[in-house]
Amino acid sequence: MKEIVKQEEIKNIVKDIIADYGKGRNIDEMNLFNKPDKSEVQELVENLFKVVYPGYFRDRTYKIYTPENSFAVIIEDTFYHLNKQVIRALDYGKKKGTLTEEGRREESYRICKSFFGKIPKIREYIETDLLATLDGDPAAGSYDEIILAYPGLFAITVYRIAHELYVEDVPVLPRLMTEYAHSLTGIDIHPGATIDKYFFIDHGTGIVIGETSIIGKNVRIYQGVTIGALSTRGGQKLSGKKRHPTICDNVTIYANASILGGETVIGENVVIGGNTFITSSIAPDTKVSMKTVL
Repeated sequence: MKEIVKQEEIKNIVKDIIADYGKGRNIDEMNLFNKPDKSEVQELVENLFKVVYPGYFRDRTYKIYTPENSFAVIIEDTFYHLNKQVIRALDYGKKKGTLTEEGRREESYRICKSFFGKIPKIREYIETDLLATLDGDPAAGSYDEIILAYPGLFAITVYRIAHELYVEDVPVLPRLMTEYAHSLTGIDIHPGATIDKYFFIDHGTGIVIGETSIIGKNVRIYQGVTIGALSTRGGQKLSGKKRHPTICDNVTIYANASILGGETVIGENVVIGGNTFITSSIAPDTKVSMKTVL
């Protein structure tokens, strides 16, 4: 008798929850199979690494005599899966519902063609990031060690891939990519940030770089650094406005420094000491440190 009562209670619980799904909340969207898929996006990132780093991340389970044939298969397969995810993504975000199914397919193909045309540029920038990392870290034993083991270069690579999709106004997908890197490395780089060549992240955990940040050439950033907004109380009213700092060329930012605000400009050759809190511009060739009071 008690078992029958329990079954009825469970049925009622299930019934109440299912009924709650029909209340039209934003979290109730049921179109599961036409949404970008997180696990597929993560696999896509891994395949894009095979395209960007062909000597490091290709499938080693089989031998090949003609590498070009293997690369062609990887590139075409990655193009196919990126196209699949972009088609899904184009029906979401701020332009939701503005394209027909055929329109999404045509726009997705255009975006993927443009993106793959930028792969040589992405690889050029990543090569400079690799050089900057070896130059900036005396603990780095080799390029191989950096590519295979360094979370900073991993996060930068994912950012550079995602940024080109962000520039193409692809919804959701770029952020899924950078949040995948964030989950693995603790480094949070918004795909909308603009970052020039020779970018070096040391250690990396806890770094945050906001959407409208602009970072110049040869910038070094250490763990715990925030390049963020001064305030986000305005919510969506601030969307599209410059909220994050500009960091000019040859700047070094040491651990746990916070640099905030869209009008904040850190001039060339500035050194920002650890644990500093900056909300106004710093002139070029300046050293900033936190004064310790005993």
